[in-house]
Amino acid sequence: MSEVEATLQRINSHKGIVGTIIVDKDGKPIRTTADAELTEKYAELMPDLAGMVRSLVRDLDPQNDLEFLRIRAKDSEVMISPHEDFTLIAIQNLNAGAAE
Repeated sequence: MSEVEATLQRINSHKGIVGTIIVDKDGKPIRTTADAELTEKYAELMPDLAGMVRSLVRDLDPQNDLEFLRIRAKDSEVMISPHEDFTLIAIQNLNAGAAE
């Protein structure tokens, strides 16, 4: 198993993970475990958001860079890890297991 596959498997094993998406630097999905609709929506929007946040971080401190972005909403959380050639996005349902 490749390192990428092992990492995706480890992320997806966490409770509530709805999907993981890897997009290239142009915002095109390379690999996903999410359904097509979710993949399209997040692949289109999240890399742009990460780019804006990266610019903000650099404006505040030119010696710094964005390494990880976590966005928490009422029912879900999105974790974004931007890299030079790709962006990793993980979507988690915070209510998973709440009925257990």
